[in-house]
Amino acid sequence: MPFPPFLRPVLLAVLTTSGVLAPHLAHAQGAAGAFLAARQAGIMNDFSASLPYLERLHSLNPEDRSTLEGLVVSSFTVGEVEQAARNAADMLALEPTNRIAALVLLSQAFVQTDYTRALDLAQSDADMHPLIAGLSQAWAHLGAGRMSEALETLDQISGMEGMEAFAGYCRALSLALVGDVEGALAAIEDPETGVASALNRRGYMAYAQLLALNERFDEAVTLIDTVFLTGTDPRIDRMRDSYAEGQTLPFDVISTPAQGMAEVFSVMATAMENARNPVEALIYAQAAVWVNPALSEAQLMIGQIFEEIEQPHMAAQAYDAIPDDDVLGNAARMGRAQVLETLGRRDEAIADLTAMAEQNPDSYASYSVLADFLRRDEQFAGAAQAYSRAIALMQDAGLSPEWPIWFSRAVAYSRADDWDAAEADFRRALEVEPDQPTVLNYLGYSLIERGEKLDEALDMIERAVAGDPDSGYILDSLAWALFRLGRYDEALPHMERAVEMEPTDAVLNDHLGDVYWAVGRQREARFQWRRALSFAPADQLDEDLVRRKVEHGLDAVREEAGEPPLHPAE
Repeated sequence: MPFPPFLRPVLLAVLTTSGVLAPHLAHAQGAAGAFLAARQAGIMNDFSASLPYLERLHSLNPEDRSTLEGLVVSSFTVGEVEQAARNAADMLALEPTNRIAALVLLSQAFVQTDYTRALDLAQSDADMHPLIAGLSQAWAHLGAGRMSEALETLDQISGMEGMEAFAGYCRALSLALVGDVEGALAAIEDPETGVASALNRRGYMAYAQLLALNERFDEAVTLIDTVFLTGTDPRIDRMRDSYAEGQTLPFDVISTPAQGMAEVFSVMATAMENARNPVEALIYAQAAVWVNPALSEAQLMIGQIFEEIEQPHMAAQAYDAIPDDDVLGNAARMGRAQVLETLGRRDEAIADLTAMAEQNPDSYASYSVLADFLRRDEQFAGAAQAYSRAIALMQDAGLSPEWPIWFSRAVAYSRADDWDAAEADFRRALEVEPDQPTVLNYLGYSLIERGEKLDEALDMIERAVAGDPDSGYILDSLAWALFRLGRYDEALPHMERAVEMEPTDAVLNDHLGDVYWAVGRQREARFQWRRALSFAPADQLDEDLVRRKVEHGLDAVREEAGEPPLHPAE
């Protein structure tokens, strides 16, 4: 947010000690403080915190456009839509081309099904995105009962580069809304626009419903089986069962023109998120759920974006807005659990995820996510059990578990001191993806530490380095493997390179100290051990052991631990 003109003398008053300005200092400090606080909140993406400060600034100068626009953006972003609309009306009166104000008021018009006002805003001089301006005109025409004008507008938008597919999808939705099933299917299946290949989840639902309404039941069932996983969405399962029996269901992806516009806002939010523009994505997603509160895909996105911009409390609020019985209810609960963990409330997160898994005993995703949380909480036996349940459910559903879940269960088994089970799972992960660097590194390093299958272990780590040469941790594994094999001179350059890549990692610095000692560079070894201690605490660093190495040297510490003396390999 730039410094608005009216604040320049205020900031001057704060920064000067001139007696001439002293009588105005109290007022100036209040305004400057509010401005700086709002600006800092904006930098931190804490839009909720910025609101009281922006309101203070607005009360001091209601005509300032920068502050007013900040109020509109901040309030709409956090879902204070009515407040945003009031300020947007004032903003548009001051600046008729303002994009965000027009977008907020356009959303409000669709919420109120005031299609005349929506059309006026869409055709105004406001600097809206061409896709939003064009498609809002089409849906406003349809809402006002002007089907021919709506289709004509969609034809015009379809002629714009890059907008053919979505304009075609809106044509299909609008025709479906008025009962023209054949016309809607023709719009989706038009090879020139490519609509069918660009559908999202809701688009495929619409396509399946239309196929069934056209009595193309086998194609509808095939589409559902191809796109959707069985058992993940009761609504989709009911559709499939009905179509398999040759029974149609009403078209219900949208039921009003306003909901059609909500689809537009939702797709635009996804596009903005993919373009790494989270604030724009939030604005469009909030517009989508304001117009259609049942659009849980957009509501879930709001929670995910708030997580992304490190606003966990707002993320939790967004997830809470999705009912548990919604098709995305479990996804929202998983997101909320992640937020709780971020806030240091992992116990609460695990309790809710445990309840979710018990309530959804056939959901492999529920057990997999629960297992991840248990593993991070160092409940390794429980994590392994939950991973086992997830794997069994996947296999029962005819799915082949990918390498990450085998790897995750292997780590849980390993940390639970069940090495045989862990090694078997590591090798299952490699059967799925033989050159996966993370798996190769973990298994190879573990075998080296155990003193088992050393040649195979070193080969695994070398393959891991080849697959991910920029990983300091994998280079550390290679260096440490060479060290454990007594190949100290070979280990040294790899260990130095690993520390260069991860200079503040305590364990890597400790390892470099050991290698230095092994090659006779004792002063540098003690320096690295002290450096490792300076980065502590670290999860895997034994600080007492490192202090003994600093004081007595590595040879004495190894002898104390009953380890053999350092001896270079021949």
